Amino acid sequence: MALIWLPEAKADIQRLFDFLVDVNPAAAGKAVRAIRDGANRLHGHPHLGRPMDDGLRRELFLPFAGGAYILRYRLEGDTVVIVRVGHGREQRD
Repeated sequence: MALIWLPEAKADIQRLFDFLVDVNPAAAGKAVRAIRDGANRLHGHPHLGRPMDDGLRRELFLPFAGGAYILRYRLEGDTVVIVRVGHGREQRD
């Protein structure tokens, strides 16, 4: 199973890192690792995340420091496409 990160998802990771790095550099690094580790779990278990209302995407909740990061992805054949990444406390569409 291949794993592809869309540019928007990569930008999300950078944004989340930038939000934390000035306050707690160690936590920022751990957050990025937690997100990437969660994505890597999808290699062997692509249906791990719950289906979203649109029926096309899934979301995987990754607990982290009293909150959770949310990895939104879709399956395209033998490929997991990471669409967006956010924090559970963010306002999202």
